[in-house]
Amino acid sequence: MSRMMSRWQRVRTSAHLFIVGVRRRMVLGTRAALIDNDRVLLLRHTYMPGWHFPGGGVEPGETAEEAARREAEEETGFRVEGKMRLLGLYLQKHEATNRDHVAVYVGRSFREVKPFRPNGEIAEIGWFPLDRLPEGMNPGTARRIAEIASGTEDLPGLW
Repeated sequence: MSRMMSRWQRVRTSAHLFIVGVRRRMVLGTRAALIDNDRVLLLRHTYMPGWHFPGGGVEPGETAEEAARREAEEETGFRVEGKMRLLGLYLQKHEATNRDHVAVYVGRSFREVKPFRPNGEIAEIGWFPLDRLPEGMNPGTARRIAEIASGTEDLPGLW
């Protein structure tokens, strides 16, 4: 039988986790690879170059899979139905950090619930054949697509 935490334990634990998070600056992100037969849904942000999977940060109280679903719908208008498959957990290295981790989920069942409109975050979305990806692909996204297309996984790996 589990024991409830006291108010003081909750405050102390929350403060500890906040301080550790600020000091270490590690973020858990998620990406949703929506695959429709031989096509993949990609997007371009307004603030960074390249084509990417929909995705973003995992919010407190949310699982990585829930975050992948939420981000896919918010950014593209497509709602994932059914279970998503975890492709892998990857270390994302770039000029701003070398501590971020990204959980990549694959969804093969989804439906459009609202039409996409460009906004301040997402410039455009598009469906692309797995073997004919657009110019300017994000390298990590291109590697994940290659893994999905070939049925292999590169764990552990770099984004």
